[in-house]
Amino acid sequence: MQWRHSMSHMRQDGILRDFDPRRGVSIASLAYEYPSEFLIPEHAHGSDQLIYATSGVMEVHSDRTMWMIPPSFALWVPARTRHRIRMPMAVSMRTLYFRPGLVRREESSCTVLSVPSLLRELVLEVVRAGKLRFQNPEHCALRDLVVLHVTRASRVPTEIRMPREPRAHAVASRILDHLTPSPSLQAVCNEVGVSARTLQRLFRNEVGIDADSWRRQMRLTKAIEFLVAGLSVKQVAFAVGYNQPSAFVSAFRRTFGVTPRVWVDKVCNP
Repeated sequence: MQWRHSMSHMRQDGILRDFDPRRGVSIASLAYEYPSEFLIPEHAHGSDQLIYATSGVMEVHSDRTMWMIPPSFALWVPARTRHRIRMPMAVSMRTLYFRPGLVRREESSCTVLSVPSLLRELVLEVVRAGKLRFQNPEHCALRDLVVLHVTRASRVPTEIRMPREPRAHAVASRILDHLTPSPSLQAVCNEVGVSARTLQRLFRNEVGIDADSWRRQMRLTKAIEFLVAGLSVKQVAFAVGYNQPSAFVSAFRRTFGVTPRVWVDKVCNP
């Protein structure tokens, strides 16, 4: 496995340089097919990175945050950001590695980006080229288009951030481990030994939103994995803790702008 070989050559500073653009190259790329449940251990690159999958869903972790990345999204990972990737299902990954500073986005941390059809085709074209060289005019034109569209790509707020505070972390872990049947927040608070009022304050301080909003965001994020795996909307609704599929559909539409069925059609038939 190429990744295992590369990880063994990681520098002492923890930076993996194998895939970074070499001299004369603006953007490098990697295409790889991963089996279900494959895990890429924690690492960082010396280059900025766009992680994209043409099929399957990636579960990416960095520090306390987790993202589910289906084919309609990509994850922007700034240089030197430590992260690990789990494949809940078979994944066709297509990754671009940019020289730092080539793409200028406002975010200084990992960010989920929307991938419309044009950006998808640009990513695939870079992968076909392998490496974009400064002295090749066609490569420079392609580089400029890719940089423009990655810079303009819309952010998608689907991250799940785990609180550090022990009581809040315990509640978050129990919610993640018991999607269905989904216990009430008060029941989880009683189990952990924290009041609901204190828990809400802890979540706002730790992750920026209240516990109810965090659980709703977590459910929708996990729903992405199940939808891409082929479960029906009804099955997904129950799997992530909704008692009524209509409530799940409404919550999904408020977050993603379309119903789960329409979203799946876009993802599976880009």
